[in-house]
Amino acid sequence: MPTRRELADVIRVLAMDAVQQANSGHPGAPMGMADMAEVLWREFLKYNPANPHWWNRDRFVLSNGHASMMLYAVLHLTGYPLSMEEIRHFRQLGSRTPGHPEHDLAIGVETTTGPLGQGLANGVGMALAEKVLAAHFNRPNLNIVDHYTWVFLGDGCMMEGVSHEAASLAGTLALGKLICLYDSNGISIDGKVVGWFTDDTPKRFESYGWQVIRDVDGQDGEAVAAAIRAAQAHTARPSLICCRTEIGFPAPTKGGTAKAHGEALGADEVAAVRKILNWHEPPFVVPERLREAWNGEIKGRAAEQRWQELFARYRAAHPDLAAEFERRMQSALPQNWPQVRAKSFETAAATSGAQATRQSSQNVLNILTAELPELFGGSADLTGSNNTLAKDVKVLTPGDFSGSYLHYGVREFGMTAMMNGMSLHGGLVPFGGTFLTFSDYARNAIRLAALMRQRVILVYSHDSIGLGEDGPTHQPIEQLSSLRLMPHLHVWRPADALETAVAWSALIERIDGPGCLVLTRQGLPQVAATAKPDHIARGGYVLLDCKGTPESIVIATGSEVGLALDAVKAAQSQGRRVRLVSMPCTEVFDAQDEAWRESVLPSKVVKRLAIEAGATGLWWRYVGSEGQVFGIDEFGASGKGPELFKKFGFTAENVTKLVLESAR
Repeated sequence: MPTRRELADVIRVLAMDAVQQANSGHPGAPMGMADMAEVLWREFLKYNPANPHWWNRDRFVLSNGHASMMLYAVLHLTGYPLSMEEIRHFRQLGSRTPGHPEHDLAIGVETTTGPLGQGLANGVGMALAEKVLAAHFNRPNLNIVDHYTWVFLGDGCMMEGVSHEAASLAGTLALGKLICLYDSNGISIDGKVVGWFTDDTPKRFESYGWQVIRDVDGQDGEAVAAAIRAAQAHTARPSLICCRTEIGFPAPTKGGTAKAHGEALGADEVAAVRKILNWHEPPFVVPERLREAWNGEIKGRAAEQRWQELFARYRAAHPDLAAEFERRMQSALPQNWPQVRAKSFETAAATSGAQATRQSSQNVLNILTAELPELFGGSADLTGSNNTLAKDVKVLTPGDFSGSYLHYGVREFGMTAMMNGMSLHGGLVPFGGTFLTFSDYARNAIRLAALMRQRVILVYSHDSIGLGEDGPTHQPIEQLSSLRLMPHLHVWRPADALETAVAWSALIERIDGPGCLVLTRQGLPQVAATAKPDHIARGGYVLLDCKGTPESIVIATGSEVGLALDAVKAAQSQGRRVRLVSMPCTEVFDAQDEAWRESVLPSKVVKRLAIEAGATGLWWRYVGSEGQVFGIDEFGASGKGPELFKKFGFTAENVTKLVLESAR
């Protein structure tokens, strides 16, 4: 039987060879963490390479994602469908082995984060999802949801602020089945971190309420195994195992230095490592005895089979719960979803009088959360402002995980990254709220949600200068445009209650990407109450048409639709042929077939006016060179909302003037 060190050395050799062949990558962290990976994957991690989607598998997150060759090596060796040919093509265009893999569950990649620290937050979200689903579904002696979340992370992850946000909340929630192994090698790109990172990290995590296992030799497999057993023996708190390692071990001249971090070791150093390890095989060849010892297929099939037998007993005892668990893990909507959706539309359409869309959103949530228990909400300390807590929804507390709402505290970045983890885990559809301007705090986590195409719903209220007295620090200007620039992200800015209900429906039905719901603080008139929901769902539609061919078209979103509607009606009363288009979601509208887009914005009508209380840049693509855009390309001011709209020209008189000018 090979020794632990011999098995770990397979990872070291594959990592340095793949990086050397690509002449690009990070050999040092995989080589330094190889022993940690060997212990975890061969002795503790619960997985089945033949079924990467097994619901009760352990989750593994590589927060220091630049160490991806460690993960690829382990996935290949344990039997996942990742060939040696793919490892040979590490970092090459079209390969399954990119430099920083985000999410590829078919080959076993749950998630890794190139942007450091977010993997820790993803792991917190996954561990939270496990606790919530266990509370919802487990029954005495039938624990169908019962697995660990493991995170590898490094010094860079610890420096990033998101690690504080997520770790602090994980400690408060006492997520005891979250175990993090900290690769403390003391090296980053710029060199030895003692010049800029002298935190007492163990004390920091102890202050969060974590169990901290200090000073573990990360290159001693038995020491790592003992530390993991200690962590598993104490599940009242999350655990941090602090592993001392040498980056690039055992490279003779570059090991322990920044030279091993982000570049190929070089042919001479690779040859020297081979000699030290007594490794005689050519690149990308693994001796059969080592392959056999690494392979996890038999063990994995047995583990899943035991769970399948447990689930069969569960199904016999609780058939309805079993069916509901399967539905949620398959990301399917309930059979009565068409009726639920229709009820939300009917209720919204019956709204009378002015209503802030944040209130409209809460009214919709009151209906949806009663029928969709997978909806898991929260807010970054703005629950009463975002209106994200529906009636009859139970708030989760550290002692009771049966709730479906979490107070995240002032942690916009951590909240969003945790929601990514929940979505990746499966079984929950997370949504979380903050002010639109504070989406900037969470920007990179939003980007990763889009990159991974995760089903995450971001509720952003206080969408414009209309929020009033809080002033320009709180008043979004450029945020709408910047979010719309992000691929795969759908940004909905509804104009009234019905558009809000349709937006919620669209975001819930979409399973291949995140979305934003951008809502007002101030009351809005019910302008779309008689519109067809299936037209709204196309992202842009004709709200008010004219007789004959339009002379001009006005496009508006959100709070400006009501203003535009009054102006268009005034123009029509003066004999002008003006059409009003409401465009709550530009991304969805752009994805419609050409016939629909042409029916809404006929190309022959070149006189167009776009109106939105935000940055103007993106609207030129819809109005063209002969059109106009009326918006705000400067920061706001502190004052009452109506006064600010007047100051910036968003009045019935001024907009009517602009509409009439557009029709000439």
